[in-house]
Amino acid sequence: MIKKITIASRESPLAMWQAEHIKAQLNLLYPDLIIQIKGFKTQGDIILDKSLATIGGKGLFIKELEQALLNKDADLAVHSMKDLPMNIMEDFQLAAITKREDPRDALISELYNSLDDLPTGSVVGTSSLRRQSQIKAKYPHLEIRPLRGNLQTRLNKLKKGDYAAIILAAAGLIRLGLKEKITMFLETNISIPAVGQGALGIEILSGNEELHTLIKPLNDENSARCVLAERMVSRSLAGSCTVPLGAYAFIEKESLIINGFVATPDGNHFIHAETKGDKAQFYSLGESLSQLLIDQGAKELLSEL
Repeated sequence: MIKKITIASRESPLAMWQAEHIKAQLNLLYPDLIIQIKGFKTQGDIILDKSLATIGGKGLFIKELEQALLNKDADLAVHSMKDLPMNIMEDFQLAAITKREDPRDALISELYNSLDDLPTGSVVGTSSLRRQSQIKAKYPHLEIRPLRGNLQTRLNKLKKGDYAAIILAAAGLIRLGLKEKITMFLETNISIPAVGQGALGIEILSGNEELHTLIKPLNDENSARCVLAERMVSRSLAGSCTVPLGAYAFIEKESLIINGFVATPDGNHFIHAETKGDKAQFYSLGESLSQLLIDQGAKELLSEL
């Protein structure tokens, strides 16, 4: 029986909160289990003067954590699901997807109450091509400028007046007790979230069935269905943070509804689709949405990017 485990985490305050959250959940299940957290700096945390799209994508946030698993320096790694590449190497397996926090994007501004209130030329901060394309499609009069750094760094840049508004994932703000900073939640018809946004994933080495069995109770079935359906869309379209793509699934009774989009960064070309079906068929629903987008020219649009 496993008596001690080590969790690998990025060192940012949000990542550490997420690791502590998983530790607390495991200790509720296994009070005698000894759990320690080991922090790592990833390339995504170190390179802050360039957008993720130009330096290799979101995989930069997990490489060092996966290396820690391979080196046996840690037993499991906690990731934001939106940071986990669509194709996981065969050395690793996703052992659980936890209950999802609010998946929406959030607008934060010290001067304005909504995107509609922002005057022409107002500067909005985000380094996400997904957010950028959706804002430009609906608010072409706004200017988008890159915004990198941890959550507090981004909030400080807003306070200094570098931006009229910034857009962040609501989940991170809520988890760090900063919900009051949110000026406005962006509903999913305004800003379709990133694939997996708001959910945490626990990654372990493949074949470690004892550890998998230990972690499995943390898996939230409905959250996992939604996130895996979304990931199917991104995988089918070769999505990454280098292309503007989003997908969001939610469950109503026994049905799973999923919608998604692909676009050009300037928002001038925007392809959207939605589908619905039995929640047990989540993979095929993700594939169906991908096909609806492809039928409208998504592959051609993405190949041009």
